[in-house]
Amino acid sequence: MVPIHLMLIYGIRQSFAVFYSSIIDEFSWSRGNIAIMFSLNLLFYGFSALLAGLLITRFNASRVIYTGFTILSLATACCGLADKLWHFYVLFGFFVPLGTALCGWPILWSTLMNWFIERRGLVLGLAQIGGGLSFAYVIFAEWVISHVGWRWAYFILAGVLWLVLLPLVHLFFRYRPEEMSLKPYGFKVSLPIGDPLKETNAGKDFMGDPEKLREILKLGKIWLLLASEALYWGVGVYLVLAHQVKFSQDVGYSGGFSVFIFSLSGVAQIFGNVSGFVSDRVGRENAITLSTALCVAALLALISVQGSSQSWLLYLYAICFGYGAGLFNPAMMAATADLFYGRHFGAVSGLFLTALGIGGALGPWLGGCLHDLLGSYRIAFLLSIFCMSVACILIWIAGPRKVASRRVTL
Repeated sequence: MVPIHLMLIYGIRQSFAVFYSSIIDEFSWSRGNIAIMFSLNLLFYGFSALLAGLLITRFNASRVIYTGFTILSLATACCGLADKLWHFYVLFGFFVPLGTALCGWPILWSTLMNWFIERRGLVLGLAQIGGGLSFAYVIFAEWVISHVGWRWAYFILAGVLWLVLLPLVHLFFRYRPEEMSLKPYGFKVSLPIGDPLKETNAGKDFMGDPEKLREILKLGKIWLLLASEALYWGVGVYLVLAHQVKFSQDVGYSGGFSVFIFSLSGVAQIFGNVSGFVSDRVGRENAITLSTALCVAALLALISVQGSSQSWLLYLYAICFGYGAGLFNPAMMAATADLFYGRHFGAVSGLFLTALGIGGALGPWLGGCLHDLLGSYRIAFLLSIFCMSVACILIWIAGPRKVASRRVTL
């Protein structure tokens, strides 16, 4: 259920890459100005994720999801009526991410952590298959656009949410296993919710459930992880995702082939997600280092593409970039859970996605502006390489390996 849920929810965001070209063709706005749509989407998604994390600590999680679902579907449909740039900024840049956060990963991440105490890397990786499928879902969006136009395509994407996702949520979503008289997988010790657990390593390492959220914010580790997420996925990955289809078209490939490469990257990301168990075995830092190396190699291949006779470089890019970015997600999320799982983990996951949103607000916009100024994506893609490399270093400094062997249960 979770992969399908994520595919349909985040497929709307990822489809920006194919709507991007259609909107440019119809309105002739600059790439930088149109890319702000995507930047705003990621920015407000980040802040909305924090809101979602706080809401599920106070209200019924199912009600939060239904609210988000309604906002997302209506905002998506209204994008088909937009004819001014500010319409897209408000609808796609504000209401779509608000709905996405309230019914998407901020809720599901906390839900999975409630259901699983052990093998979190594997579980998160399997769940994130939906993230990879959301890129493959772009093929469907492109097909709809080619047959009925981009305006009707927005209506159809909204309709799919009502026909497929709403019944799935109603039938299968349960926020905690206790709602079905079950215990989490890996449950060993029961602790009263709210009791602070503090585990130390020579008095330096923190793990557990602090009584107040502000105690978490005083820890340097969380700021290192937040900065890593903002740099790696927020700036590095989303800069590339927003512009890769247009880059491929610029160097001479057809729109159909460009979308295929985009989707191939999503399929490769699925394999990276499924490999989330790697971080359970070799450690979070080692898995993230591998993902970074693959993404750097992929971007060097992309930068090397100079014309339509080098399609093999695009294939190499799609496979390496997709797998690397896909492997990063479950490793990073499991590392965050290793360090900070507890009563306030919903808020922690919201902060995590807020960091992604802030970085994401910069990435696509910077990519568009650098192209408008320089007439090339070369410097933009080099910036992505730099940001990913710095993010990897910060994760090593945070050191989730130091507490990965310890477990805290509900």
